[in-house]
Order: sequence, then structure tokens, then C-alpha cells
Amino acid sequence: MNYDSEITKFVKTNSSYYIREFTRIGNSSKKVFSFNIFASLLGPVWFGSRNIWNYALTFLILETFSIVQIMRGFFGNVTTEIYSKIAGIESTLVFRNKQLSAAYEKAPEKVAVFKRAIESLEKAITDYKLEAKAIEESAIYIAIFGIVGLFIIKIIQGIVANHILEKKFSNYLSDSSISAEIKSKNIFFSILFTITIIIFTSIHYAFPDTWIFLNNFPTHPDIRLTSIKWIETGFNFATLKGDAFFDGVSQAIRSVLDFLELLFLGTPWIVIFSVIVLLTTLSAGPRAGIITGSFLAYMGLLGFWKLAMITIALLNTAAALSIIIGIPLGIYCSRRPKFYSFIRPIMDFMQTMPAFVFMIPVIAFFGVGKVAAVLITMIFGGTPVVRFTVLALKGVPENVREAAISYGASKWYLLRKVDLPLAAPTIMAGVNQTVLLSLTMVVVASLVGAKGLGLEVLEALQYTNVGQGILAGIAILFCALILDKIVQGKKN
Repeated sequence: MNYDSEITKFVKTNSSYYIREFTRIGNSSKKVFSFNIFASLLGPVWFGSRNIWNYALTFLILETFSIVQIMRGFFGNVTTEIYSKIAGIESTLVFRNKQLSAAYEKAPEKVAVFKRAIESLEKAITDYKLEAKAIEESAIYIAIFGIVGLFIIKIIQGIVANHILEKKFSNYLSDSSISAEIKSKNIFFSILFTITIIIFTSIHYAFPDTWIFLNNFPTHPDIRLTSIKWIETGFNFATLKGDAFFDGVSQAIRSVLDFLELLFLGTPWIVIFSVIVLLTTLSAGPRAGIITGSFLAYMGLLGFWKLAMITIALLNTAAALSIIIGIPLGIYCSRRPKFYSFIRPIMDFMQTMPAFVFMIPVIAFFGVGKVAAVLITMIFGGTPVVRFTVLALKGVPENVREAAISYGASKWYLLRKVDLPLAAPTIMAGVNQTVLLSLTMVVVASLVGAKGLGLEVLEALQYTNVGQGILAGIAILFCALILDKIVQGKKN
């Protein structure tokens, strides 16, 4: 491979210069000083034309900041905001003087109050005028600061340009799709972007009253009102047409929830206590079982036993439904990338949308109560098990799968005996994340009618009852730790 010809193909223009500089940079083990005059002068335009947009944007922000300081110092009105405050205080002062004149005739006892107010306003005006004068005198220093900053940025751009381009060339040698060729479209977009950012930013900060439309995004109230009306119409239509479906989902969730609440609340506490401790001991060892027993004793002695069982029933319902739906969905997505690419944005939306926002459609369709709380918990905590299942199954070594197929394994046998056993640790990590994320929704779920420990925390917030809130919060933490030990077991 001819090194010089590769550089020529990479840069396209001014190849002799870059051959010399790249050779100097590449042959030295120390930092070599190399200065690119075009990168220094053109700045973001040069980096953008060379398709180095991350540096182009960084230097554009720095240059724009410096240019704004120059414009403000030499041409801008740096005291506009202060004089607007003075004008507001002066209008208030006129009103106070009128009140003072009236007080002399009708309410002499208030004269002293109005005089103090007027003196305070006059002092504020004097202070603001002094501040404005000081800022006007320092305007030249603002401009000098901008000039020095711009000069330093230009020097830095010239120094780092060849090193950045040489590093990109090193990547190009292993990936020929990387390019630093100066193309007309890159030049056009970099010039347009640079000019747009600098002009609008400079005018906005240096001359704030010149283009008022820059202060607020152009809109009209009817746009929002029409959008609200459309959404409400759509929800009303879906509620009426899907009434049977929503009732069926509610009934199914309520059945599971009622069964678990009956199990945890109807069974003697000592039985539930013993079973949970035994499950933790079998899963994570005797030490974890003793710790779990102390956690349960804490909840019982402080009177949180019933609330904790309601919380666990709600959590188990949401987590169980999320796992029952999530693992098969993850298995399906792992073998169908197009379908996974379709639902992945939906899962991103479910995890990033604030809980208080997706509470609105859930309440619209299912009303308030425990069913809505379960669904909100599922929306927030159900996606990790799908993601982890897909990740786990994609991570199964292909040579192992090929060996099983070569011995005549069917798809069902391959899934049961090869894929799922090898993927089980990662899938269980997803299950663990789903359980813990579901538990974080306990307090939020109490807002829609779910009882339990979350309601204790909510009441503590409403009445600023610090002790109650901390004790209930610790109980929620203990529930999370117990479930984590049961699900994860001995990680080693």
C-alpha cells in the first residue's frame, strides 16, 4: 500500500501539504507542532467541509460566543435590561407619589409608610443607574475579551486541525467509507449553518429589541386548542368503541390482584413470614434468609404488615404480567429484527415518558383504582425484560447453535435446550430490573387509588410528616431488597 497515494485519495485537495504533515505527525512519538492556516481562518467552515462535524459544532459555539461579546462591547446596548428595570421602577414611583399626595389629605398615618417606599424606590433607581454606568464603561473590556477569545480559538483550531485529520486518516486506512474530501454540499451546509448561527445569535444578544420574533417561537393559540380537541375526540371514540376490551383487561388484572391480596392478607402472617424467609434462604442462602426475617419483622412491628402485603400483591401482579408478556415478546423480537426495530421506539417512549403523563390515558381508559396502578407500573417497568431477553438470545454463540442444528435439533428443541439455558442469566437480570423498576412506581401508583406503602409516603408528603415518610420509605426499600434476593439468588 502506497502511503502517499492513500493520503491523496483521502484528502483530494492540497495533497502534498497533507502528505508532509501527516508524515511528520505519524513518524514522531512526541506531540508535533503543526499549524493549518486554512483551518485557523475558516474555523467551523473548514471542519464542516472536511466532514468533521463534531469539532465544527464545538468551535462554532466558541466562536459565536466570542463574536457576541465583540458585538455587545462595540455596538450593542449592554444596559438595555437595566434601563427596562429602571423604567418599571419609575412607573411604580409615580404611582407611589400619587398615593403619598392622597395620604396627606385622607390617611396621614400612612404618610411615613409611603415615604419609606418612595425612598426605597429612588435608591433602587440610583443603584441601577450606577450599575448601568459601570457596565457602559466596561463595554470596551467586554469587546477586548471577545477579541482575545476569538484569537485564541482561531489559534487552537489551526493547531489541532492536522492532528484531527491525521487521526481520521488512520481510521480511513481500515475503513475506506470514511472520507475527508471537500464536497460542495459540505461547504454549502457548513457556510449556511455557520452564518445562520452567528448572525441570529449576535443580533439577539447584542441588539435584543431589533428582531422581536427571535424571542418566542411563532405560534397561535388555536393550534394548541385544536390539537387538544382532536386528542380528546380520539380518546372518547376509543373509550366508547373499546369498552368491552377495556372491561375484559380490567377484569383479568383484577382477578389476579384479588387472588394475591387474598393470599397475602387472608393467610396468617406467620405463614407468609415463614414462606418468604424460606424462599429467600433457598434462593440466596441462610444469611439472606436471616436478613429477610429482620426486614419483615421491621414492617410488622411498625404496623406496616398489611400495607406491605398489599404493595407486594400489586407489585407481583404487575411484575408477573410484565414477565409473562415480556419474555415471549423478547424471544419473538430476537428472531425478527425488523419487528424489534419497530417496537423499540415504542419501548423507548414508555421508559422516557414521565409517569404522570401516561397516567392520563390509563385513567381515561380504565379509571382510577388498582387496575390503573398495575397498568402504569407495567408500562414503566415492563420494557427491561424484553430488552434483556433480546440481548441474551442474540448473545448465544452461533457455533453452539450450529452444532445443535447439525445434530438435528428442531427450532423448539434449540430454543428450550440451547438458547434459553445459555441466555438465562441475562434474562433473569432483566426480570430483576423489571421487579425493581415496578417497585419504584409504588408511590406514583398511590396517586391513582392504589393503597399500600406508597399511600403512607404520599400522605407524609402532603402533611410534611417526616417520620412517617422515612419509615414507610424504608419499608419500601426492604420490600425491594427481599424481592431482589428471591429473584437474583446467589449471583456467584
